[in-house]
Amino acid sequence: MPYAVDFETVSTVGLESSPVADALAGLRANEARYFRNKYDHVFTTEPASGARSTLDWVNRILKEERGIVISSRPLEATAFQVEDIRMAYVFYENGLSVNVMYTLGESGKRAVGFKLSDGMDVPEELGSFKFARQRSKLAGTIRGSYFVIKNEY
Repeated sequence: MPYAVDFETVSTVGLESSPVADALAGLRANEARYFRNKYDHVFTTEPASGARSTLDWVNRILKEERGIVISSRPLEATAFQVEDIRMAYVFYENGLSVNVMYTLGESGKRAVGFKLSDGMDVPEELGSFKFARQRSKLAGTIRGSYFVIKNEY
């Protein structure tokens, strides 16, 4: 069942099994607020079990670009397009959020972003990345990193 993320009343709907459910819900709400304010887009997620094509696309990019396989269980995912940018998000049980920003034009920006929920450790598979800190009213302290996508997907 799709869930339109409310960034005014943060809810753990769909994320309850995470040990950092409140922080992960805040992180998800933070993303929803960004897309509403910047693109007037309603950020809607669905259970990962119903988002196989999104998970496959994100997993393929992670594996082929950097040899990364996320060990945590995916809880929710979403994929959408704003302007000429294809976006995908996966929210994992350990508190990790992975997003893919893939501009459809030839010379556009393409990157994978990682955000760690407040209170979670850096997953072993992301140990080589350096994470910058950002404060959020909705999510507390968010630690983020990224890499540029080099190939076509």
